Amino acid sequence: MLCRYFSFFSLCLFLPIQRSSLGHGSRLHGRSTTSLTGFENLTMGYNKYLRPYFGGEPVQIAMSMDIASISSISESDMDYTATISLRQRWTDPRLVFHGNKSFTLDARLVDLLWVPDTYIVESKRSFLHDVTVGNRLVRLFSNGTVLYALRITTTVACYMDLSKYPMDTQTCQLQLESWGYDENDVTFTWLRGNDSVHGMEKLRLSQYRVQRYYTLVSKSQQETGSYPRLILQFELRRNVLYFILETYVPSTLLVMLSWVSFWITLDSVPARTCIGVTTVLSMTTLMIGSQNSLSKTNCFIKAIDVYLGICFSFVFGALVEYAVAHYSSSQKCAAEVPEEGPANELTEEMEEVKMTNILNNSITSYKQKISFTSIEISSDNVNCSDLTMKSHEKIKCVLRNKMHRIISYFTIQNPGNVDHYSKLLFPLFFMVVNVFYWAFYLYF
Repeated sequence: MLCRYFSFFSLCLFLPIQRSSLGHGSRLHGRSTTSLTGFENLTMGYNKYLRPYFGGEPVQIAMSMDIASISSISESDMDYTATISLRQRWTDPRLVFHGNKSFTLDARLVDLLWVPDTYIVESKRSFLHDVTVGNRLVRLFSNGTVLYALRITTTVACYMDLSKYPMDTQTCQLQLESWGYDENDVTFTWLRGNDSVHGMEKLRLSQYRVQRYYTLVSKSQQETGSYPRLILQFELRRNVLYFILETYVPSTLLVMLSWVSFWITLDSVPARTCIGVTTVLSMTTLMIGSQNSLSKTNCFIKAIDVYLGICFSFVFGALVEYAVAHYSSSQKCAAEVPEEGPANELTEEMEEVKMTNILNNSITSYKQKISFTSIEISSDNVNCSDLTMKSHEKIKCVLRNKMHRIISYFTIQNPGNVDHYSKLLFPLFFMVVNVFYWAFYLYF
């Protein structure tokens, strides 16, 4: 019992000593903190609404950034989404303190400091990462230099020229500009020129590769003044191999498949028709699929559309070639049918020939009786220089003769030669068109 009372009494004596020592320690800590001139200014006399050197020379903001990723590049919306770590440095003489150390402060202290009003030009959507806390960094150096870093994901507009798609190279920009302070208040510079940007060479994109990038310093002239602007410009080269395997090779094979019909006889109507219709429908499906992938950019005549149009023309031409050859063959067969008919048909034909000869002889005798020696009448061609004919009859006669000559000029005497020449001309012409196509879109 006595031991318990003694222990309680000792504890009561010890607690005031501990409290006094803790209070003394906190006062010491407060003294060491308030001994820093910069820290005193944060709580006494520091106005975050006034920029450093207010009323004097402009504040120089040096920037650098890391490109963490470019997650998507949209041709239909003409923009790209990037995650960047933006770092800004400036000097505030009000935050100078003694010593050679730097202090990393709580990110919530940013609300007590003056920071630049930097924004991303042509940004559609942006947000600051806040997991698990706001991804911001504030570091204070003894000479008053402030390092302010942010991690941002932004969607920025990038105007693209898709006329050479998918063999195109797109140039996009990431522009940083001051919103309210003009060049009389702040100036923007890159911290180390092109070396101020990191991460571009490590990016791995699905359809593109970064060909080159560089930094620029510019100014934006607005109605309210001239504002400093920093530009990161980078060129993206599209990987064409994917499109070659997905579109170019299948369309070329379909064109070659349409040429198979040239080696099939004209009598095989189902086989040749099936090949022609199938290749035409397959090419139509490829063209629709290519347009659906870029449904909002149909105003552009793209390189892939030109190639698909060429292939569709060759496939359709092969189908039309068979129609012409088959029609010519049927016309020739129809002309040869009377010679292979029965005997009564031959007899009728011979009688018709005799009647024609009689009529011709009568006309000849009639011509001999009249004095106009320039008139010549035949069953195939009528001489339109007959003086007894009226003017409109002469015109009709001349037009009829011209039409007969044109039709005879385009009449195919041997339909078998159509396939024979098509076997050579279609592949040759297709190769020539391909040479011009690839040379134009790759080198011009």
